[in-house]
Amino acid sequence: MRVLVVGAGGVGSSIVSIAARREVFEQIVVADVDVARAARAAAHANDPRVVGTRVDASDKLDLIELVRTSKADVVVNACDPRFNPPIFEAAFEAGCHYLDMAMNLSVPHPTNPHEQPGVMLGEAQFAASDAWEDRDLLALVGMGVEPGFSDVVARYASDHLFSRIDEVGVRDGADLEITGFKFAPTFSIWTTIEECLNPPLVYERDRGWFTTAPFSEPETFVFPEGIGALGCVNVEHEEVLLMPRWLDVGRVTFKYGLGDEFIDVLRTIHLLGLDSTTPVKVRGVEVSPRDVVAAVLPNPAELGDRMRGRTCAGSLVTGLDKDGRPRCTYLYQVVDNDWTMREYGHQAVVWQTAVHPVVALELLATGQWKGAGVKGPEAFTADPFLALLNEHGAPWAMEERTP
Repeated sequence: MRVLVVGAGGVGSSIVSIAARREVFEQIVVADVDVARAARAAAHANDPRVVGTRVDASDKLDLIELVRTSKADVVVNACDPRFNPPIFEAAFEAGCHYLDMAMNLSVPHPTNPHEQPGVMLGEAQFAASDAWEDRDLLALVGMGVEPGFSDVVARYASDHLFSRIDEVGVRDGADLEITGFKFAPTFSIWTTIEECLNPPLVYERDRGWFTTAPFSEPETFVFPEGIGALGCVNVEHEEVLLMPRWLDVGRVTFKYGLGDEFIDVLRTIHLLGLDSTTPVKVRGVEVSPRDVVAAVLPNPAELGDRMRGRTCAGSLVTGLDKDGRPRCTYLYQVVDNDWTMREYGHQAVVWQTAVHPVVALELLATGQWKGAGVKGPEAFTADPFLALLNEHGAPWAMEERTP
């Protein structure tokens, strides 16, 4: 398989490093608007199959040309979701498969944003599914850690553990600490603002999809392996719209263990209008307030040597087991920053996001996963995916909870 990775930031660079250790990939091209960053990502992989080059992810024609000249079998979108439309469309027009880790951005309802969805995440991508299927092309969307791994383990629970699923609650938390900064997100602040300040999406079988206010339904969730109890709140995320399309589930939610301080910072950013993506003129120059926030904060990909701790991602599934008895199981994955830095030179959050698309690509390359159209991770059998995680040093686990 020949892979084109668009975006050489933290996640894109991690994808390249992980994929370079797998023999199934014939060539890996990593491309970025900053050619020096792409070259660094390629050099870090230290493999002759990996090549760095330049591309403008906002320019569909530039992307199509690179897809064709690199003879890519699949385009991996490792950019933030602003760039999804041109990359998604370029892959289709070039006759190439596609994979992303976050779907097209949503647009809140114009008059009732905290009760009704407006344009939902990935809506335009799903609308194109028939066209992709007609051309026998696959767009595998939401294939990171969350969404991605969380969807895969939900599919596993549906196939093997439960006869009825009342709720899948995706829960994400960490005990990561970063020295030297008063405020330093471990993932793209641009994407974090988008997820956390948009109206969260909730699914219920009898009601369909609906929205709530940001940071709604606070709860305390105890994360495993000593990470401990964290306050979690509703956040907009793709699992909520992906899982009900392929799994028979009564309710789906996504909650982050953000912490009070982080929430307060995000609320202040929103209060000041610094979450806006609409350019404002400053001394004759137009600039997006959110881009300014991102520019003044440290690059998450460069914080690994200052980070200590672990990050946990998983799905809490409740319902009835195969014998009809109440069951509540948390299927999860914990990744330690010291290990990812030592083994790969990448911090834990971006590495955990990156390992799952590489696993999915290998399953597509070997034919264990196959399909056409626009599909989420839960559209495919989970067993070969979870087995392959162990080979990457990223095992998963289950913990039974009181129903």
